[in-house]
Amino acid sequence: MFCHFVGMRASLLVCILKVMSYGECEHYLFPALAQSSCCDMTTSKLEGEVNPSPFSNLRGMVNLGQQTMELPGLAFALWIFICFYVNKYSVDGYPSGKVRGACTSMVPCHGSSPQPSPQHTITVNATEFKPGDGIEVRLSGPDFEGFFIQARNAEDLDSPAVGSFILVDRRSSQLLTCGHTKNSAVSHTSKAKKKSVKVYWIAPEDAPKRVQFLATVVKKYKTFWVKIPGPIVSQPHALSPTTPLPATSEALSTSHSLSYLSKPFNASGCGSLKFCIRNPSNCDPGSASCFFLSFQQEKSSVFIEMSGPSEGYLAFALSHDQWMGGDDAYLCVNEDRRIHISTAYLKGRSPPVLDSENALEGVSWRLADGLLQCSFRRPIYLPAYKARFNLDASYYIFLADGEASEGGLIYKHHRQPLITYRKYNVTGLPEDIGGSRSPRLIKAHGALMFVAWITTVSIGVIVARFFKPVWSHSFLFGKEVWFQVHRILMLTTVMLTSISFVLPFIYRRGWSQQAGFHPYLGCTVMGLTIFQPLMAGFRPSHHAPRRQLFNWFHWSTGTTARILAVVTVFLGMDLPALDLPDPWDTYTMIGFVAWHVGIDMLLEIHSYYLICKVEVIEDDRVQILQSLTSAEAEGRLFKQVVLAIYVCGNIAFLVAFLTAVSQI
Repeated sequence: MFCHFVGMRASLLVCILKVMSYGECEHYLFPALAQSSCCDMTTSKLEGEVNPSPFSNLRGMVNLGQQTMELPGLAFALWIFICFYVNKYSVDGYPSGKVRGACTSMVPCHGSSPQPSPQHTITVNATEFKPGDGIEVRLSGPDFEGFFIQARNAEDLDSPAVGSFILVDRRSSQLLTCGHTKNSAVSHTSKAKKKSVKVYWIAPEDAPKRVQFLATVVKKYKTFWVKIPGPIVSQPHALSPTTPLPATSEALSTSHSLSYLSKPFNASGCGSLKFCIRNPSNCDPGSASCFFLSFQQEKSSVFIEMSGPSEGYLAFALSHDQWMGGDDAYLCVNEDRRIHISTAYLKGRSPPVLDSENALEGVSWRLADGLLQCSFRRPIYLPAYKARFNLDASYYIFLADGEASEGGLIYKHHRQPLITYRKYNVTGLPEDIGGSRSPRLIKAHGALMFVAWITTVSIGVIVARFFKPVWSHSFLFGKEVWFQVHRILMLTTVMLTSISFVLPFIYRRGWSQQAGFHPYLGCTVMGLTIFQPLMAGFRPSHHAPRRQLFNWFHWSTGTTARILAVVTVFLGMDLPALDLPDPWDTYTMIGFVAWHVGIDMLLEIHSYYLICKVEVIEDDRVQILQSLTSAEAEGRLFKQVVLAIYVCGNIAFLVAFLTAVSQI
């Protein structure tokens, strides 16, 4: 809604006419526009940089033209061309809200004057602040399309913006950088109508004694108000503001002991001064993908920092085992952009029971760029709180994240919590460790299934289907090589699948009701896997009448098992207990299926080509002179090369999946 100097048709027309008439602004054909703030377009100051206007040399060009051609049509033709060019490639305003060019004046260049009486108001939820505090700022009133909010020194409203903002709704508002202060202004993201906007202003360390909020509001393109005065907030012991503070019914939702963190955490001192847990290992807690938890002993208390990419809540718990229940928990919950930090007790798999009294001290928080961070102190011993564990003992440590409602109600975490591999004493020797979001038994289950159904069974099927004629005259332990290779790979598949099958039951201590169709399909695959070798034990001889029927049953059972296994793997990769990176896991599994089908089709086409190649004409009739077996014997080198490539490709897919499992 706010224009840049290259986006104003009217101002461009004025400056063009100025050049054509060799005069100043008072010689314009439109004297009403001579006073426009957009008239002088030779320079434009934006964030401290001076940008020369693309039309700064236009006057000299026209002077030169009139010295050589005294034609009145030249100026008119040039004027028509420039107006057409600007009309085609420029824009009227900034519906996207990228209005940093108006940082200083807060005036939209919409070619009209601002309205005199504001219809919109600014309210805040506090009258005093200290550096680092967060104040809720709300702009409301009749429907409007655009807005621009800043905080400035109340003693000098022409001074640069003060402090920074954090957003509540990223769909309707965005952060801008004015001058050298990052996130020092807020504007709209589109021209969609809105009735109110809420943001949080963070007081800087060098904040002036008194700060006033200002807003420019655009109702329509030609209807707007500039620098609507808002409340004045002051630091303690500052003089009373001269501008009264508009009344607001909202009160601070947190205690006075809670403050805002001015900067993100860092990992300095991890392993030497403080005990740290990081996921991924060695990640930076200031990054948007790092989960971080640290403990640093300070005499009789422990200073705790917790950080992670979450818009809902973060929580950690101390536990005597690797199962939820009977644990000492600590939660940082985002409630309408204000963070509540509290202790809780975990009873079984039920929602946490929040404590009515809080034993935490020095509570601080930060919520910016999707990163939730909070810190607090807790005494090592809390005998008055029975649910709080002593911090000088060893525990398993859980770290979880999830979603929270606007009222602060937390939902069950959608993925497995990060759990340490063993018990640790956070007040002992400092360590820098990681953890896993997948239990070792579940990771072993997934790894064994990948080995069985990506590598051994796939290679075994290819060998049995296409390599009988290639290795028909080679023997191993009295049997054809192809048969022995096929049998070894298939028995390996049965063994790996059987071991893997029992691991989730050992971990869950029974049937899982929360795994969807995965366990049902897994049981079906396990049944078919056992049935296949049992059926092979009753295989009829080559020339028996039932051999053809056996071949069809053997093929259909194996194919059904493989198809169901692939579906089961797809479902299992996204279960909370394993949860491989998404969508990488889906695309990689699709790639493997395409790889296997492609190789299978290539070998089928090759076999058909060999059959067609051995046809000869005899007695004016086309006859097949060679059996399928003898025809397939040709092209051995081609098949062996394809098999080698296929095995290498399968191993590559297997390594990718096993690496992903190990990094969870």
